[in-house]
Amino acid sequence: MSAAGFADHIRDLSIVLSTAAVTSLISQRLKQPPVLGYLLAGILLGPHVPGITLGGEESTELTHSLSELGVILLMFTIGLEFNLRKIARIGPVAGFTAVVEVGLMLSLGFVASRLLGFSSIESLFVGACVGISSTMLVAKAFEEQKLRGGFVEVVFGVLVFEDIIAILLLAVLTAVSSGNGLTTGEFALEIGKLLGFLLALLAIGLLVVPRFIRGVVRLSRNETTLIAGIAVCFTMATLAAEAGYSVALGAFLAGMLVSESGQGSKVEHLVQPLRDIFAAIFFIAVGLSINPIDVVTHWVPVVVLTVLVLIGKTVGVALGAFLTGNGVKHSVRSGMSLAQIGEFSFIIAGLGIARGATGSFIYPVAVAVSLLTSLTTPWMVRNSERIADAVDRRLPARLQTFVTFYEAWIEQLKSARGPVSTWQRIRRTIILLGVDVALLIASLAGARLVHRRVIEALHDRFTLPTWLVEPAFTIATLLVAAIFLVGVIRQSVNLANILARIVLPERPADGASRPDLGAAPRNLIIVVFQLALGLAVGLPLVAITQPFVPPGSTFAVFVLIILALVVNVWRSLKNLQGHVRAGAELVVEMLGRQSRKATESHHGTPIEPLPTVEEILPGLPGMTPVQIVEGHAGLGKSIAQLNLRLRTSVAVLTIHRADGTEVPQPVHRHKLAVGDVVTLAGSREAVDKATAILQSGPAVDPTFLSYTS
Repeated sequence: MSAAGFADHIRDLSIVLSTAAVTSLISQRLKQPPVLGYLLAGILLGPHVPGITLGGEESTELTHSLSELGVILLMFTIGLEFNLRKIARIGPVAGFTAVVEVGLMLSLGFVASRLLGFSSIESLFVGACVGISSTMLVAKAFEEQKLRGGFVEVVFGVLVFEDIIAILLLAVLTAVSSGNGLTTGEFALEIGKLLGFLLALLAIGLLVVPRFIRGVVRLSRNETTLIAGIAVCFTMATLAAEAGYSVALGAFLAGMLVSESGQGSKVEHLVQPLRDIFAAIFFIAVGLSINPIDVVTHWVPVVVLTVLVLIGKTVGVALGAFLTGNGVKHSVRSGMSLAQIGEFSFIIAGLGIARGATGSFIYPVAVAVSLLTSLTTPWMVRNSERIADAVDRRLPARLQTFVTFYEAWIEQLKSARGPVSTWQRIRRTIILLGVDVALLIASLAGARLVHRRVIEALHDRFTLPTWLVEPAFTIATLLVAAIFLVGVIRQSVNLANILARIVLPERPADGASRPDLGAAPRNLIIVVFQLALGLAVGLPLVAITQPFVPPGSTFAVFVLIILALVVNVWRSLKNLQGHVRAGAELVVEMLGRQSRKATESHHGTPIEPLPTVEEILPGLPGMTPVQIVEGHAGLGKSIAQLNLRLRTSVAVLTIHRADGTEVPQPVHRHKLAVGDVVTLAGSREAVDKATAILQSGPAVDPTFLSYTS
């Protein structure tokens, strides 16, 4: 490069950063995210807006090249927040949530695009674009609001799995856009290659990187630590790129390996300023590609897809996170934080245009949707706690009770111990389920690939009219697919039954007439697990098979199945309410027995320990009574004034009055009086906090201490 050319690049870089500084300041003064200012700077400097422009194509390419460093450094710093132990802990939760959410968005994006008049291939690319959230936007929003821990870990875990799914999507879309298609065997091979690459990189990296970083940090020189961390980041990103995968994946793995050294926070502090500069350049580069005229021309798809992202992603993530035991508040906050698209969407849209598989309008539409959702992301993150509280507070009484116990059931499933591990119990069922899913996909995809040749062969050989052969072929395809679909449903039901019995085992009866007292909660657990498996298996299945079947057909079948499961869940909740009411009455009775036993012990009479509520009525963990006496802070206050659910996450199941009457599912207006026994349910920590709020007064009679099941 000549000296003059270098000077031109320096001039253009100064223009880019100066413009970005001004626009980001304006954006922040208007209480908007700085990302908006960076995108605006790119639009103003782009070739589509009259005024200041960069030196030429070389300068634009330089800006795009520098922007890649922003993606690499951001993924590296996110990786520094994780280690293998944390990934193992949140992996099942984040993986399940990502599969549900991306599967839902792929399906909704495909259906919406077909309704908008896009071709099947274009709809497939649009579905992929709206399926992946923006790591950069979320990271910046969390950083600005100083959010850490809790639901933030779930969000970043989902983002990691989304990026892995995005890499698979890129591989699939590359094959589809080339016109060669992708067989089931090739798809399985792509997944195997990715897993092999990840395992090899992690195995070698764990032997080298943590020791190397610890040795560098011991030198106590910040510049050396910075250079060493960046070197590891770029090396891993290069290895990923050479293997045909995203540099973002390699950078994330690098950050995770550096975190294994125990020095991740030191490296992150040093890398952060560098990351911020190149992250800004990334969004500026995106802005350079936006033609405002294209956005205005295609405003209908922009509005439709924006609404789809805001609603679909919030619901998909919240549903997946809740079903894995994160509670309503964490789940809603996670969903609202991930309601946007970003950098991977630009890559996917660019791939479609470069391959000639889509029209050029895809890119500006994707960027416009990203721009609009980037405006809403800070607001949604900032207000997510308030909205999550409102959602939790307005849940029907049945659902509030279910939510309280469901978290405890999931914890029991995660911590289940026994002579046979959970994986050993479910391994065979999962294998059979995977086989049925693969055969179902293969039957539909194979029928689509051979459709034309079979029709022509039957027509030529037997001189059958096309109007007769076409429906016959479709019916035969559906019959074959139905066989495998029944297999998928059957194995999903089997798996749900096995998991439910791990949470709540069937206890051997002492006699033939003894009822199964755990049947109500167990049946509900089975139906809810069926719903969860239906989403986790059905949504990816719908997304994969939609290009091979009439538009919306598999999605319609899936919706009908899910609606049937939801109705079944709602009916089962009524049975749980009866079970819980019996448990609350039992708690009060046992509280009285405890008082009498305590009196007997004062007179020297030996007493036997009382059984717990869980032993008598299985499936009701954490039920705890608190008796209200004179001096308690909760005396005379209503349920609304105490606000225990939002303050502690406990559920107030019943209030047993001193006169013997009972208030099941107490509402906000009910006030507490002397002698009331309030039955709480929730985690040990939550119940302790709620008890302190209710009491927080003089010590109570020891005979009325709360009885914990």
